[in-house]
Amino acid sequence: MSSPPSGDVLLRMEGVAKSYGATRALDGVGFELRRGEVHALLGENGAGKSTLVKILSGAVRPDAGRMTIAGEPYAPAGPADGKRRGVRMIYQELTLCPHLSVEENILLGKEPRRRGLVRSGEMRRRVREVLAFLRHPEIAPDAPVRTLSVGAKQLVEIARALADEARILVMDEPTSSLTLEDSEELFRIVGFLKERGVGVIYISHFLEEVRRVADGFTVLRDGLTAGAGRMADVGLEDVIAMMVGQDVKELFPRVPHAVAEPVLALDRFRGRGMAGEVDLVVRRGEILGVAGLIGSGRTETLRAVFGLDPVVRGGIAIGGVRFGAGRPWERIRQGLGLLSEDRQGEGLALSRSIADNATLSRLGPFSRGGVLALGRQREAVAALMDRVKVKGRRPSEPVAVLSGGNQQKIALARLLHQDADVFLLDEPTRGIDVLSKAQIYEWIGRLAARGKAVLFVSSYLPELLGVCDTIAVFHRGRVVDCRPASAWDGAGILQAAAVGRTGADRSGAEA
Repeated sequence: MSSPPSGDVLLRMEGVAKSYGATRALDGVGFELRRGEVHALLGENGAGKSTLVKILSGAVRPDAGRMTIAGEPYAPAGPADGKRRGVRMIYQELTLCPHLSVEENILLGKEPRRRGLVRSGEMRRRVREVLAFLRHPEIAPDAPVRTLSVGAKQLVEIARALADEARILVMDEPTSSLTLEDSEELFRIVGFLKERGVGVIYISHFLEEVRRVADGFTVLRDGLTAGAGRMADVGLEDVIAMMVGQDVKELFPRVPHAVAEPVLALDRFRGRGMAGEVDLVVRRGEILGVAGLIGSGRTETLRAVFGLDPVVRGGIAIGGVRFGAGRPWERIRQGLGLLSEDRQGEGLALSRSIADNATLSRLGPFSRGGVLALGRQREAVAALMDRVKVKGRRPSEPVAVLSGGNQQKIALARLLHQDADVFLLDEPTRGIDVLSKAQIYEWIGRLAARGKAVLFVSSYLPELLGVCDTIAVFHRGRVVDCRPASAWDGAGILQAAAVGRTGADRSGAEA
């Protein structure tokens, strides 16, 4: 495939290097982005992707290397410089102000003024124009952002970038929290951006969607460029091999395990925020996957089971013993462990150390007479970090300094250390690279082989079909079907999740 003329190059990064102490985050990497191109930036967690785009944005200063935008030298002193040159970032964790309105978020810091007063009419007109361009005029400019769905919030982020007249837009895991419908809408908008000549840098661990939206790609591994090219010229297996430095022959490793007696049973169970009552049984040694659209009740069920939300009615039995409402610490004592889908808001204490985060739910092994043996705690966590392959320097460093994927591994490591009987996993592989996903699937299989029960919520259908023994599908707060994974396919799951019935139940009314 012939390359476009050099005048089409919008961004060029060459020989970029960055070190943090003895850790070499980037070692002479670079790539080119052309006008109207979607360029995928791929690699495992900790490969250097985040550092590279932070350098692009101006948030981090490189130790070496050079950048140009439209042929002009570019060396931002900070993020404000990046924005002035048309560089905008949309992070995986959205950066909106929830208490402000849609229009206030879109034009924050650039409100039209006259004699020091905000021109509210002009402000609303500009916001309506950009929302109309995105084909979402139904989003009310005066609506508080906190009232919007995750997909609508993502659109507000994109609208803010367009209002800023972005030339280069970085999207970091943009579909990780979106429904399939919202993801399709995002892909359509990416097409609009290309038509306008915007260059898009697309970071995602969902390689199927990368293949769909990206024109070119660059793979980073251990701070080095491991490969680059046109997406149409390579297979996904080749990209994965570049990312991990080896062939990954089994993306969904299976560990032999036997399903035994029930260990968690929900009987007409309903918590606050749940739209319906749930009947569900999870057995010892079983991996039970939970599918459904966002808002279908999957997360709400796990939260109520773990005691984060109050129980309205119904019963819960753990190990054959029936319990009433319980607090999270009581559920932990009863053998339950939860991995929240909200990693930064609920899953981790970002200001605390890796060691604290990995052991907070079970401090007994390091406590004597009410005093915590910090050395013993750090020694145990260092071994745990090695076991789950966390890329971090030491147990005492703040968990906030880790990449998103390594933070997720620490959240999972806490449940392994807790040694729960029932693992409630809500989107456990979100933001995780391909090799780490395979490792997590193997851990889940090993947990089942040890007789643990796993309730596994996921929006990624291939992993549910590849890992689980049984799959339950939620629709509008209720379980509409639960059957062996071998009896499902992707189309059947989507139909049950979307309309509340399966192909085998065409006569049933929508739930």
